[in-house]
Formats: sequence, structure tokens, C-alpha cells
Amino acid sequence: MDSFFSLLNRISDSGTATPHNNPHATPTLPDMANVFRLLQDQMQTLATTAPTTENRNFLLELVDTLDRDILDPPDRLQGVGQEFLDSLDRVNRKKLGRDDDCAICKIPYLEDQYCLVVELPCKGAHRFDLECVGPWLRSKGTCPMCREEMGKKKTAVVHEDDEEDDMDMIYA
Repeated sequence: MDSFFSLLNRISDSGTATPHNNPHATPTLPDMANVFRLLQDQMQTLATTAPTTENRNFLLELVDTLDRDILDPPDRLQGVGQEFLDSLDRVNRKKLGRDDDCAICKIPYLEDQYCLVVELPCKGAHRFDLECVGPWLRSKGTCPMCREEMGKKKTAVVHEDDEEDDMDMIYA
């Protein structure tokens, strides 16, 4: 996945630590297609060793979605920035069941002593290994399971004070 992230960082306009040499340059369509092709290769590899038919079908569905992006690449990535991934809610190991596993790799979370499980802010609150879902989110910007658009972390509702109350305090 190193080549995936290298290419992604080169063509992504969000979250780059170092500015591009030409800030007005846009990614080429072949570069865009290659990002999706590298991710598709990873999903196909996982599909060939999928432990269940359900998992294989899920992965092949993701492969088909990526195939459409390879054949007709978008002008710019629709994915989320690294900042979004960094802000995702982490799931505490104590809240994970023994049989809970990642929908992408199907490896039980608790088999990894240092698992990094994230919960997406979609209606299904789907959970994944960050390593598995990160590339999908960076390139596609949707939950792999329900396809809900990501990009906005849950935000707390901010109640604005009434300006009238503030004005009353001045003249009280």
C-alpha cells in the first residue's frame, strides 16, 4: 500500500504536509485511475482469500465500484483527508466482542494486540480496522458498507447565546 499512499499524496489536494511544486497543477486522469487500480488490486487479493462467500461478494462489490472509477476517473478525489481519519472515533478494546471482525479483512479485532478499530459516523456506525478502511475513505469518501458520504465528523451542536440577553446585562 506504500505506492498507493505515495500516489494518493501526490494527487490529493487535502492534507498534504508538503506543498506541491506547482500548486495549480491538477492530477492527470491516468494518475486518478491508478489510485483506484492500486486499491482495487488490494481488494481483489483479499477476495481471493476471503474466508466466506459473503465476504468475497462484499469485496467483489467494492472491486466493481472501483472498476467504474478506473474506467471513468473523476477529475478530483472524492475521498476524505488524513485529518478526517485522525479524528475518527476509536473503539476501545473492552467494547469489542471476541467474534467482532473487520468487514474488509475478516480478521477478528482482538487477535491483534494493538488493534486500531474505528467507528464511522454513518447511520450504521460501521466499524473497521483503520488500516483496511483508510485507503477506501481517502479515495472514495464513503462508508464501504452503506456508502454513506463521509467527510463530516459528528459535530457537537453549539447553542448561540441570545444577543438580547447580553445587551440586557450591559444596561442592568
